[in-house]
Amino acid sequence: MSSRWLILADDLTGAADCGIAFARHGLHSVVVWGDGAEVREASVVSVDVDSRRFPAGAAVARQVSAQATHWRAGTHLYKKIDSTLRGQPAAELAAQLGALAAAAPGLAPLAVVAPAFPATGRVTLDGRVLVNGVPLEQTPLWARDHTYASAVLPEILAGAGLAAEVIPLGTVRAGPGAVRVHMEEARLRGLAAVVCDCATEADLAHVAAASLDLECALWVGSAGLAAAFAALEGQDSPVRPPLPRRPGAVLTVVGSVAEATRVQTRAMVEAGLVRHLPVQPATLAAGPEDAEWRAAAASLAEALAAGQDVLLELALAADPDLAHGPFLAERMAILAESATPSIRALVATGGDTASALLARLGVHGIRLVDEVEPGVPLGITLGKVSIPLVTKAGAFGDAGTLRRCLERLGR
Repeated sequence: MSSRWLILADDLTGAADCGIAFARHGLHSVVVWGDGAEVREASVVSVDVDSRRFPAGAAVARQVSAQATHWRAGTHLYKKIDSTLRGQPAAELAAQLGALAAAAPGLAPLAVVAPAFPATGRVTLDGRVLVNGVPLEQTPLWARDHTYASAVLPEILAGAGLAAEVIPLGTVRAGPGAVRVHMEEARLRGLAAVVCDCATEADLAHVAAASLDLECALWVGSAGLAAAFAALEGQDSPVRPPLPRRPGAVLTVVGSVAEATRVQTRAMVEAGLVRHLPVQPATLAAGPEDAEWRAAAASLAEALAAGQDVLLELALAADPDLAHGPFLAERMAILAESATPSIRALVATGGDTASALLARLGVHGIRLVDEVEPGVPLGITLGKVSIPLVTKAGAFGDAGTLRRCLERLGR
């Protein structure tokens, strides 16, 4: 019989792309957020704590509160972090380990840290995160949004008061037994965490097999490690629930500023697959009484009602201010809300965008069903409307990812 899992994620797309790993192996998996009721029959509950956009103090408070609300003894606890280390994962982890120790006194908790997601080009070598072979600190992702001075994980954890050491790739590839011995010795020496070098799915599988029954563990990773655990816990040939069908068209909402998503957007538009509706930040700031806003809303409603798939895009400013992201995401959601009756299915890129849009539609959760490709989950919304939904982190995918999302929903 499979275990019960609680995943605490710092944004919505992360909660979904981590939880889908379990759904693909036949485990009833849901994403919830805010005050949304948990689905008691679910084996895997992935909670969007929405902490990434907050400073350390507020992020810690949100994570600890969610852990106190949702975690119960006997449930595996998985901390989903961004594979490029955005947000406040170290400060959050320090507080969560403390809360776990208080809730389960006795054996000191050990954090098993393995953020690698090889399917999307993220690996960990010598305790350092690399993206497509390049040190994370040298990538545009880091230049646009980072918290720490470097992407060396033991140094990051030490900054939060957590003693950690690396389990090197050679030990990981020696097999689960060697990894388990290193973990047990690290705990005996009083370490709070081990950082596992991983460059392939097989490496992550060794880490998962070594630690699945590790007492008082808190796993820290992205969807890559979650998939390794799901393979151990789930079924080889799962039966998936059917997607709901209703009239209308597919609405793709792009609020992410990540270059990967913008490349995907251009590919969709140039192929003539969608009605393209770019909206300027100034229009969104002006609000529903603005003439350009009303024109955009009318065009959106008209196209969807006619059965035409639409790509609603936040036009990219020359020098975007990320601090305005949540506000603009909320305004994008308000604009899209008026067309709800004609939306047959949704694609949303970026955690802020997806969260705001689903809240406006009266959705309180997602039943996870399948995966379009690694890191791009497909689910069914729970709440006032029941429609297929694909969520995608902004930096994930190649030029054809959004097109494949549209094609999957078309089937």
